[in-house]
Amino acid sequence: MQSPQTKQRRGPGIAAAVLAVTALSLLAACASVTGGRSGNTRVPQPARPVDLDSYLGRWYEFARYENRFEKGCEGVTADYAKRSDGLISVINRCRDGSIDGPLRISEGRAKIVADSANARLKVSFFGPFFLGNYWVLDHADDYSWSIVGEPSGRFLWILTRAEKPDSAMRAQLVNRASVLGYDTSMLRLTQH
Repeated sequence: MQSPQTKQRRGPGIAAAVLAVTALSLLAACASVTGGRSGNTRVPQPARPVDLDSYLGRWYEFARYENRFEKGCEGVTADYAKRSDGLISVINRCRDGSIDGPLRISEGRAKIVADSANARLKVSFFGPFFLGNYWVLDHADDYSWSIVGEPSGRFLWILTRAEKPDSAMRAQLVNRASVLGYDTSMLRLTQH
């Protein structure tokens, strides 16, 4: 027979075990989101610092690696702004199925990773968890384009300030992604 004191000591142990299993399940679910073919087995570290004030604002997605959470998205934009709590507001918009399709909006937040010169961020689109990696791998001096990836090499976004970049810039961006080690045959061009 167990004493009441033994039961009390066991209670927190069970709660901790349940919490650990729940946390592991959540991490496994997040890892499955990043499942799929890696387009870059050696993702580079960001090439240079990011001036946050210059990076904020509206970006148009020129191309991406296809992923589950953007399946069928066209007319994709991302808007970044400073928040009063020191985080960055992230608002992603897309048109579902075509450029005239229904609007889908995802709102999240990001925080800068310490000692990353503002080039690496953690993002969250649900709850208090900052699990997603957002690395600004390279950008134009005037912030007219940026190439964004993350450590697994399964995600890639090429962003521009112009809704429809000209053919010379398009070729330059695809070439730069290739130089960074990405398989550009996996790129999906976004319609605007």
